[in-house]
Amino acid sequence: MAVLVAAFLTGRAAAPADWRAELPEGVRPYFENAPLAAFALGLSSGFPFAMIGATLTSRLAQDGITKSTITAFTLAILVYNFKFLWAWIVDGVRLPVLGRLGQRVSWLIVAGVLVVAAVWNLALTDPDPANIMPTVIAAVLVGIAGATYDIVIDGYRIEILEPQQLGYGSGMSQYGWRIGSAGAGAVALVVAARFGWEAAYMVCALFALPAIIAGLIIGEPTRHRAPAERKGLGTVVKSIWGPFAQFFAREGAFIVLLFILVHKIGDTLANLTFRLLFDDLGFTNDEIAFYDVSLGFFAYMIGVFIGGVLYAKMGMKRSVMLSLVLMAVSNLSFAGLAAAGHSNFGMAASIGFENIASGFGGVVVIAYFSALTDLRFTAAQYALISAGASIVGRFVTGTTAGSLIEAMGYVNFYLLTTAIAVPGVLIYWWMMRTGLVDRSIGTAGTMGEGDARAEEAKA
Repeated sequence: MAVLVAAFLTGRAAAPADWRAELPEGVRPYFENAPLAAFALGLSSGFPFAMIGATLTSRLAQDGITKSTITAFTLAILVYNFKFLWAWIVDGVRLPVLGRLGQRVSWLIVAGVLVVAAVWNLALTDPDPANIMPTVIAAVLVGIAGATYDIVIDGYRIEILEPQQLGYGSGMSQYGWRIGSAGAGAVALVVAARFGWEAAYMVCALFALPAIIAGLIIGEPTRHRAPAERKGLGTVVKSIWGPFAQFFAREGAFIVLLFILVHKIGDTLANLTFRLLFDDLGFTNDEIAFYDVSLGFFAYMIGVFIGGVLYAKMGMKRSVMLSLVLMAVSNLSFAGLAAAGHSNFGMAASIGFENIASGFGGVVVIAYFSALTDLRFTAAQYALISAGASIVGRFVTGTTAGSLIEAMGYVNFYLLTTAIAVPGVLIYWWMMRTGLVDRSIGTAGTMGEGDARAEEAKA
């Protein structure tokens, strides 16, 4: 990581024929300024999710909270799926004083500070089985702050990347997201075992800083289009509705949205219950930290690398299709682990397969979703897309996952999540056959910096 940070800090001042020229041609694009910044953005994007996801699940389980209550906490993560409702604010509202730094950079600072405050608040909240509501509220506040940070981070990432960099930038963003998520999760478990959960959450809040630092170094994106002046209620309403109207005016928009909604239901439903499985199988915190966090991290890194290579060789359409199949099948490995019981080899194999598939899918699917946006509404439209990508799975997880596990057992539960993933694969196959995948791409996937400036000049 030190090499990446050093490269990022020196990259802006470096000449074209500098240290990058010494890198192998296949990896050189990953070390351009924008993909390196995407890595830093991913670091900060991943950790709030971990704080109210797997880490909070472990904390609640160890405090004696019931499974049905624990899985209901995933509704705090569901807040991420409604971020499109206020994403227009990040796109269109200029902040006083800080706004001089630029629309995206100023919001990076504000949203990052909000995340730190929300995480510290959750740290100081005691999960009491007799009165769990304060913890619920604190978790939801982390979700709101983290979702807002995601809105800004996603908009900034897409706008600093040129169309030809979306694959590389998505890969670096996923590297950062995984390091931020896994790193925060591992740090939380280790610190909690020695100093308590309060200290663990406070230390992890430092993961909010890399995105802010990246924004201050890179500056405002050259492809960003400044928001129009807000004069009157009608203009404000138009600014709210405009991003959605533009998206749904496209050919086949509702089919694309249907794919976004259903493609990850099985994967989301399974992923948010893994820690429950590990706890019931008797794995210790140290075993979870090693296998789920450390081994899972390296497997994910391998998957991201494979995704970048296959994205370049197979193209976007076929690589997305392959990733959907692999992510669906990966749930079967956890059915095998549940059947095997407490098995270190089984845990390593299932976590390895699942993370390789997720890393691969993260690169190619996010590149496609980023390309769907219009540069006039980057943050708002990506918020809609990314929120829709997991809203059904998260809602089902928070309302029924615990009950399903108790009723049918882990093996049948993970078999069910595999079957639920099939409709998404079939819809995307149809979109490929009809050419809808190509026709759904927005200006973020086709228009470079020079094209964007030329179009703006005409307007």
